[in-house]
Amino acid sequence: MQQFHSFIRRRSPPPPITKLPLLLRLRLCLRHHLLSLFSTASVAAAAADNNHIVSDLITILSLPRWQSHPDLTCLLPTLTNSTISSLFSNPNLHPSAALAFFHFLPKQIPGFTHDSLSHINLMRLLIPLGRFGDAERIRVLMVRNCGDKEEAKCVLGFVMGEMRGREEIAMDVRGWNNVLMMLGRVGLVEEMRRVWEAMEEDGVEGNVYSYNTMVNGACKVGDVREAEGWVRRMRGLGVRPDGFTWTSLVLGHCRNKDVEKAREVFEMMRERGCRRNEVAYNYLIHGVCEAGRVDEGMALLRRMEAEDVCRPNVRTYTVLISALCKVGRRREAMGLFDEMQGKGCVPNVYTFTVLIDSSCKEGNVVEAWKVLDKMLEKKLVPNVVTYNALIDGYCKQGEMDSALEILNLMEQNKGSPNGRTYNELICGFCRVRRVSFAMTMLTKMTERKLTPNLTTYNTLIQGQCRVGHIESAFRLLDMMKESGVRPDHYTYGILIDAFCKGDRVEEARFLFDSLHENGLEANVVIFGALIDGYCKSGKMNCARFLFDQMLVKKCMPNSFVYNSLMDGLCGEGRMEEALLLLKQMSDAKVTPTVFTYSGLIKGLLKEGSFDRAHRIYDEMISKGYKPDACIYTEFIHAYCLQGSMEEAEKLMNEMTVASVVPDVVTYTVLIDGYGSLGLITRAIDMLKSMMDSECKPSHCTFSILMKHLLNKKQAQENGNSMHLNVAPIDVVNVWKLVDSETVMELIQTMDKHGCVPNLGTYTILIGELCRDGRIEEAQGLVSYMKQSGICPDENITKTLMECCCRLGMLEEAFELVDSLVERGQLPSLDSYRMLICALYDKGSREKAEAAFCSLLRCGYNNDEVAWKLLIDGLLKKGLVDRCSELLQIMEKKGCHPNSMTYSKKSCRWRWLNYLRPNTKRGNFASDEVDLIVRLHKLLGNRVREEFSALVLVLCFVRESIGSSVM
Repeated sequence: MQQFHSFIRRRSPPPPITKLPLLLRLRLCLRHHLLSLFSTASVAAAAADNNHIVSDLITILSLPRWQSHPDLTCLLPTLTNSTISSLFSNPNLHPSAALAFFHFLPKQIPGFTHDSLSHINLMRLLIPLGRFGDAERIRVLMVRNCGDKEEAKCVLGFVMGEMRGREEIAMDVRGWNNVLMMLGRVGLVEEMRRVWEAMEEDGVEGNVYSYNTMVNGACKVGDVREAEGWVRRMRGLGVRPDGFTWTSLVLGHCRNKDVEKAREVFEMMRERGCRRNEVAYNYLIHGVCEAGRVDEGMALLRRMEAEDVCRPNVRTYTVLISALCKVGRRREAMGLFDEMQGKGCVPNVYTFTVLIDSSCKEGNVVEAWKVLDKMLEKKLVPNVVTYNALIDGYCKQGEMDSALEILNLMEQNKGSPNGRTYNELICGFCRVRRVSFAMTMLTKMTERKLTPNLTTYNTLIQGQCRVGHIESAFRLLDMMKESGVRPDHYTYGILIDAFCKGDRVEEARFLFDSLHENGLEANVVIFGALIDGYCKSGKMNCARFLFDQMLVKKCMPNSFVYNSLMDGLCGEGRMEEALLLLKQMSDAKVTPTVFTYSGLIKGLLKEGSFDRAHRIYDEMISKGYKPDACIYTEFIHAYCLQGSMEEAEKLMNEMTVASVVPDVVTYTVLIDGYGSLGLITRAIDMLKSMMDSECKPSHCTFSILMKHLLNKKQAQENGNSMHLNVAPIDVVNVWKLVDSETVMELIQTMDKHGCVPNLGTYTILIGELCRDGRIEEAQGLVSYMKQSGICPDENITKTLMECCCRLGMLEEAFELVDSLVERGQLPSLDSYRMLICALYDKGSREKAEAAFCSLLRCGYNNDEVAWKLLIDGLLKKGLVDRCSELLQIMEKKGCHPNSMTYSKKSCRWRWLNYLRPNTKRGNFASDEVDLIVRLHKLLGNRVREEFSALVLVLCFVRESIGSSVM
């Protein structure tokens, strides 16, 4: 807001308006006043009537010295290519003024370029008046400035239609060559052939430049056969191919990935008396590097100066530096970078960007920053690719705050983020499970008029599924379809896998069966996800049926499918069937993996068949497989269950010798083994080893430790011997029974043994306590960690807040929200949903609305707010009126959800085809129609283009009704 006010103060007062008609003066005054208050985009939106702008421009351009007229300044920010083309098509415009204005605009508006239609309309204005020289110059500019395929086709249509056949503006061979080069630039080879035919019909004979352009155009798209045909044709007509011709063929063969043929043409150039320049070398070097033959590229670099007295340029070095970085030879790349500078070849933005990108891909963002500093020292301006490389580097490391700082730096330096920028940020936020931030990036992306693509939606859908928000993932699927992006196998694979992992395998099957309706056939990944889901839910018959269906459809199972089936059989104790499946796997020529043997070993050890497990292990070793941490852990776990800790320790030593790093499960199993024997000190020592090796303990690790401490305490309370009627405490009930004294005992014991509790330790302990509603113990632990000099982070605060909401401690929850906001952190939407729903349940309507307004100021994605708070929160609780009120607040504050969130089409699709088998489907019943009428009386008509908020409410009320029936 301060920036907005300072912008207003910077505006100059309106200039005096004279010598203009009264109506025009009033209109310009109004427009100037608007400009002084709002941004250029707002003015463009206000000046919707294109005809008025054109009329104003014609009036101004009719005045003498219009270039310096103050009122033209008011119109310049509103001008678009559409306006300019309309202006030039107006017969009332004087051609001299039009021509002068055409050249005036790019000088006055930074970055402005005329489109093809503006050029064409200006020529249509000039030609009838006999100003053929001016028209010819505009045509040359039009052809030269044409930047994409659509514009090129527009220009070609004009040239081949209106200009062709008129003698006074007939093009010579040079003009036709320019048209050919324009088409070749954008890869329109077929259109180039049409132009050549037109040249022949008009009696224009092509020269060497014409033929070279045809050859080069075909080579750019890798059509070497077409290019060679043009070479034969030019030689047949006595036109001698030159260096440019052969260089183009080198490019064509490289684009066709035929490096040997490219090299043959390259070597033949000297025999034909053609000099091999840096362009020919660059094409071939790029070709061999793309084929992974980097050393050949380096050898070509050395030949440039030695054989052809040809100096490598910045592109030569950049291609080689990029190739060396791709194959992990960064030190050589840096040596080449120093060499190019030593020879006076100045690196450009692309050279530095390659080095920055390679550093980030290696995880060395610090080195990337050093390269960026060198780049800035040379006064080079980073481009969007440079910034994207840094953003991607930080995202891969999970340092999202740093990634956002790079985004801010890009925007401050007037860089424009592109779709890839936001896709990288979305992927980074989803990777660290901050999905709401990823959704916010989607909002920013669309605000910049960037179109989300398949990667964007798939990443968000996967992010929502990863945090358990499958309903939100399906709403993204709706939005994706509505925006014209077609879901692919990966999209449906994510959703099916999420359903299976969420123990909703029947819904996964329903979605699987709907694939054909969506124009897709299940692939091995989708079959594998559903088979794995059936196996894990104990439905082996369904899994086997799906496996057979897979074979019928000639979709060959991979190792993952076989492993899932074997794991399922092992889990049910059907070891003979699992071993038979291993043989079938071998017969089908599907190579077993370490996971294959791991599952079999686990099943055999579970039934106590140590000898058979060792035989499978030996078979795995004999086939050249190296056992991983999972296999070692299975054996260690089996020994721990038997109380054979010495054998378990031997295996740990073997892991060290074999350079296999124990994982969190390995350490946790050993800790449980020691604890079961009452060796608490040894268990804590193992915890220290775990933390020293930078392996983070899980909630299961601490639950097991707490279980053994409680069992020890229980034994001591019962006279150091466990009575028969006193059962040991199970890990499931640990956090319901634990007291503050035992928690502090664990922390102090850890401290005593040198494994000092860190933030991760407190996060797990507080989280487990809060999950069972032990808020007082959790708050006591927070106080203790503060005394120890550790400040609670965002996750701990959110955990406490959600626990307070569940327990009805809303004042405390509010205080925690405020503390998050004060620290510049955002409460999650789940936390806000719990708080607002709890406030409504308690009757605190004003506080609920205040909390909702606070949420809207946080910048969350509007759709996600509607999905997770209004729909999954209020409507599912039956709070229809409250939902409507908050929706009105959103709209009043300009927070409009996507049309799919409102739309009747989306809601009807969801409710006629929703995945839950027991969801009500079909037409609305009479009682539901009555509900619709009553809600209509309550809410009234709220129609917008193509959607209605009323339908949103009605359809999700139906979900609430269906859920209550369930």
